[in-house]
Amino acid sequence: MLRILHFSDAHIDMASQGRHDAETGLPVRVLDFLKALDTIVDTAIAEKVDLVLFAGDAYKDRNPAPTYQREWGRRIMRLSQAGIPTLLLVGNHDISPALGRANTLQEFDTLEVPHVKVLNTPCFLGPADLWGLPLQVIAFPWLSRSGILASMDLSGNETEQVNEALETRLADTLHQWLDQADPALPVVLTAHATVQGAVYGAERSVMLGNDLVLSGSLVRDPRLSYVALGHIHKAQDTNEHHQPPVVYPGSIERVDFGEAQDEKYFVIASIEKSKDTRVDWRKLNGRRFIDRKVQFDEEEHLPEPPILLQRILQRLPPKEELTDAVVRLTLEYPRGWETLIDEPALRQYAADALEFHFIRRPKMGASTRLPAEVPLNSLTPLELLALYWTTVKAEPQEAGELQKLAQEVIAAADSAADNPSNL
Repeated sequence: MLRILHFSDAHIDMASQGRHDAETGLPVRVLDFLKALDTIVDTAIAEKVDLVLFAGDAYKDRNPAPTYQREWGRRIMRLSQAGIPTLLLVGNHDISPALGRANTLQEFDTLEVPHVKVLNTPCFLGPADLWGLPLQVIAFPWLSRSGILASMDLSGNETEQVNEALETRLADTLHQWLDQADPALPVVLTAHATVQGAVYGAERSVMLGNDLVLSGSLVRDPRLSYVALGHIHKAQDTNEHHQPPVVYPGSIERVDFGEAQDEKYFVIASIEKSKDTRVDWRKLNGRRFIDRKVQFDEEEHLPEPPILLQRILQRLPPKEELTDAVVRLTLEYPRGWETLIDEPALRQYAADALEFHFIRRPKMGASTRLPAEVPLNSLTPLELLALYWTTVKAEPQEAGELQKLAQEVIAAADSAADNPSNL
């Protein structure tokens, strides 16, 4: 039986929240990602797994700072020094869109680091390529669209055609390699891609583009023993309760508030030919994200500031639960309440959080629709103003006084325009 530790989407330089650590000088959020990576490396060494398979995206972008490359390199070198075979699949955040540019993991190949292999092109690996392990691996790293367009002589406007052609090509390649595989040895497919039926996390809007989508039937081929995926941040088995497991372990830390409710994992898959593969989900205890939205309606009675503050605080977790968390409070309220909101008191309540995001969303009153037969330009300014008082639900007496004042101002302006000499 082989035990493979599978993780993906490390994004170790994701530092969009929080302060810097005084001792290391690194952003605290970067340390969160590195702690998760340390847990993964420590587990691989302590449990002496047969193979570590990283399914892509070491960093958040294709030009990581040297400091982050150093931190990633230290962890991978620990695996190398422990003699643990390690495969590093190149993801979309690891590769430049420009042809001929090196990927962010290339130095491990360039320096021929022992027990580490970078997978930057589609390939089929047998025992001779895998340090003698009784295993076969089919790898599909992220393929850049620019390379595909160039090789297929297609324009950038033919995205759908490119994806369809690539999907067909990958399917043909996979079937060809499976036909060539030794039936006595298990086969693992690893890909940094989107699989049909996968559930996206909130990173879709910022992390994913015009994705190549692999069909579900392709990755569920019964000749496969395990499918190790990367690219989607939400942990899931898209072939749950069936064989082979088709697993996204997800990102190793929460990237943004869209992942606030997502648990984070890495996976140890126990693989044996002619037997069901067992998947052991290992939970990572990362930084907590707390996201709360509080809404007040126009119809609600105008409260006193202390009462409004108390009502807002009641919607937040107890103060001690905010400690060291990344917290976001989104407050929607009638625009007229703007001066009643005690933002300093809210920030004081969340003072022990790692970071507190307070988002104000004042709301205008409901708009008033004019009858279709009444064009807007047919109304006088005073008539439009009278409609406005109704829209904002002004008190009748106050609206009447304001309307009278407006009438006097407009009359004075008209008089001045007719008699410039009075100015």
